[in-house]
Amino acid sequence: MKEIKLEIDGIEVSAREGQSVLNAALDAGIFIPNICSHPDLSPQGECKLCVVELRGETVLSCRTEAAEGMKVVTKSEHLAHLRNTAMELMLASHPHDCTSCRSYLNCELQSMMQYLESVHARLRSVPKKNIKWNTNNPIILREMERCIQCGRCVRACRELRDVGILEYRVLDGESYIGTAENKTLTEADCRFCGACVAVCPTGALQMDEETTYPVVPCRAACPAEVDIPRYVRLTKEGRYSEATTVIREKVPFPLALGHVCNHVCETECRRKELNEAVSIREIKLFAAQNDRAEIWKTNHKNKPATGRKVAIAGSGACGLTAAYYLSAKGHEVKVFERLPVAGGMMSTGIPEYRLPRDVVESEISALRENGVEIETSSSVESVEDLLGKPYDAVLLAVGASVGKKIPFPGADHPSVFAALDILRSVSLGETPPLGKSVTVLGGGNVAFDAARVCTRLGVEKVNLVCLEPEGAMLADDEEIQQGQEEGITIFNSKSTLSLEADGDALMGVKVIDVLEFSFGPGGKLNLTTKPGSEQIIPSDTVVFAVGQKTDLSEAMGVDLTPFGFAAVREGSCATSREGVFAAGDTVTGTRLLIEAMAAGRKAASEMDIFLGGDGNIEEILTSRDTPEGKIGINEGFAGLERNPVNFIDLDERLKGFTGIHCAYTADQAKSEAERCLQCDLRSCISKNKTWTDFIKQ
Repeated sequence: MKEIKLEIDGIEVSAREGQSVLNAALDAGIFIPNICSHPDLSPQGECKLCVVELRGETVLSCRTEAAEGMKVVTKSEHLAHLRNTAMELMLASHPHDCTSCRSYLNCELQSMMQYLESVHARLRSVPKKNIKWNTNNPIILREMERCIQCGRCVRACRELRDVGILEYRVLDGESYIGTAENKTLTEADCRFCGACVAVCPTGALQMDEETTYPVVPCRAACPAEVDIPRYVRLTKEGRYSEATTVIREKVPFPLALGHVCNHVCETECRRKELNEAVSIREIKLFAAQNDRAEIWKTNHKNKPATGRKVAIAGSGACGLTAAYYLSAKGHEVKVFERLPVAGGMMSTGIPEYRLPRDVVESEISALRENGVEIETSSSVESVEDLLGKPYDAVLLAVGASVGKKIPFPGADHPSVFAALDILRSVSLGETPPLGKSVTVLGGGNVAFDAARVCTRLGVEKVNLVCLEPEGAMLADDEEIQQGQEEGITIFNSKSTLSLEADGDALMGVKVIDVLEFSFGPGGKLNLTTKPGSEQIIPSDTVVFAVGQKTDLSEAMGVDLTPFGFAAVREGSCATSREGVFAAGDTVTGTRLLIEAMAAGRKAASEMDIFLGGDGNIEEILTSRDTPEGKIGINEGFAGLERNPVNFIDLDERLKGFTGIHCAYTADQAKSEAERCLQCDLRSCISKNKTWTDFIKQ
């Protein structure tokens, strides 16, 4: 492209052929006041602030094309007068209450007032109670009085998104910005992408939340910071291997997560404010199951060997994630697992009907191919057995593998089990004696896992007792629903008083109604119960699902917390012993699977630094295409319904431990991905510079 030389305020400036004088000046670090202009939008010139002098005439710099030899003046008394007049006209209709606006201190109009030394007296005095928000639309709010009709939102909707539902309107002789026929954004088929909000210079357009709007809320909610919108978009485009590769850049278990991730990302999905959140987990599962090309294997490269050796105790999600990234950094990694199978809770805690074992085995095999050595049936009793013999660093990732029991009367009866013991035994091919009736104590996912396993083992009557009332249980909604479908009886708002026995035979669980409860310091339970509401639930077996702990002892050689978890420095994975790190449930107690993987990533980064590396474990395994911003109209977009999750029939579910979760079809995955608002497109919109961004003023 031809380069042009011109002079701005006596300074020689280079410009591109076809570039405006305004953009040439801004690129050269010379500020010309402007507010209706935006680097990504076509010029409009309505604000009249970008006036300059050219050959003795006053012109709008945003609409004037730079030319060879041109001499431009940006500062003079005449120009200052014109700009101040234009500014006064804008301020005359703008409310005075800047501090109540959510764009306060981030407002381009306010910045321009400071630059032009405009006085606040020019602002219109409007009682706060008279400031009107247009709240007829979901997600996007508009405060009519703050609009200066710069037209940025209109142009962004048309030029950046190819949607074009915003336009200038006239009502009772007054001009305003709205939609055709004054439709709501939903009726006008808005895509709710937020481009209009991103370019608004005054705060007239806002997202409908009080806190700062994260550009990509689902990604911000993901503990591993997976680029969710990107893999959703790639799935929509049929690029399944690339979508899976995006997931693998952050976690090495996309298939496992596709089956059992608790999808906290969906709680922050903006789509739910239209109807329901995007089914992100199901899109992940479909993409991972259809990764035929396995691009990630081709693009993943381990760094050259460092000669440093790492031992990891525990082959769960945290330990194996750390092993994967440490191996990728060139360190020799060996994982020790006390059980005869690798995978931790993925293999022995989560029931097979939820997470098929061949899924876990296939993903662990990929780690072995990457150089991670795993030794099963090998217990680590002390870090002294590993550190320096011959390992340079050790990671404790043994998890919280011991189920807790509440010490009330009868809890030591031989027919009383911890949920983890039941789940582990069944996963390893052992069937504990359960009798005809089982009562599970607890209301979380582990409680439902244990209860649903019991139904599959042929137990005739399975009960579940929990403190929480209906609607406030800790388990995922789908777990509760499926448990009820499978015949589990739930006793809500009950507290267990004792286990009743007749000699060696367990008779049942004595419970009482709970009116309210809370947890005080140290987790102490405070209860208000209903006198006279005691009852006994007949039970041959009782299963505790009331929490988990580690089996660490002082013999391990690191400091422990009062609750028996590994003690680490604040904000770090480092333990009291030099070279020994701890992460995941070993430190925090039971958390989500995705959180365990995120903890493994953090531990790998810290350990790499300890071993002499830079701590950078980030991978780019596929090309970073700039997403297409012109998303266009999608008729009825706001009403697109969420695709239901696919499960096998109820009768088939109860026949055994066959996986019950089926992936979307290609059509379902595509239509679900099309529901995404593509919030990440906002990050592709340039930030308009204000005068404080320039040295030359």
